[in-house]
Amino acid sequence: MCEASVYLVQDGKEELILENVDELHKEGDKIKMINLFGDQKVLEAQIKMISFVNNKIVLEKAG
Repeated sequence: MCEASVYLVQDGKEELILENVDELHKEGDKIKMINLFGDQKVLEAQIKMISFVNNKIVLEKAG
């Protein structure tokens, strides 16, 4: 399995947003995440970093 945990950088710290994410969609200036269990989150953000080795996606606020 290759699910990832998604974090958002806030005040210089990474805050966990959603675990077991298997889909990530860019919708305009928003990122939609869907995990294995069907949980969804949508954030106005952009991708800062993806680590396939660590199964980690880091987002930062758009703008």
